[in-house]
Amino acid sequence: MQAEQLKELVVGALEDVKAQDVSIIDVRGRTSVTDYMVLASGTSNRHVKSLADSVLSEARDQGVRASNVEGANASDWILVDLGDVVVHVMMPATREFYDLERLWRDAPDLGAAGSE
Repeated sequence: MQAEQLKELVVGALEDVKAQDVSIIDVRGRTSVTDYMVLASGTSNRHVKSLADSVLSEARDQGVRASNVEGANASDWILVDLGDVVVHVMMPATREFYDLERLWRDAPDLGAAGSE
């Protein structure tokens, strides 16, 4: 699956479970680790876990396996590494504290999902 298709699959999976503040950051040319970072917020620890599970399930249904999942036990920040797309699902306070959007501010921000 191409990176663009995987990014769209991830955004769809997050939106299906009512993710908040979905943001896509294009990091191609800035890191060799991934092409896109997708950030989303959940309303509770359980919601954060459900969002990550939705991404994993949709990816698995399309034959894409996560190379790594971090933070699933704590559920205030879960990272799902799908290779070309890395997904960060966080509680709003955690997202504000780490402010990943600021860290990647020089990367092209593709905006919020659904705003295109």
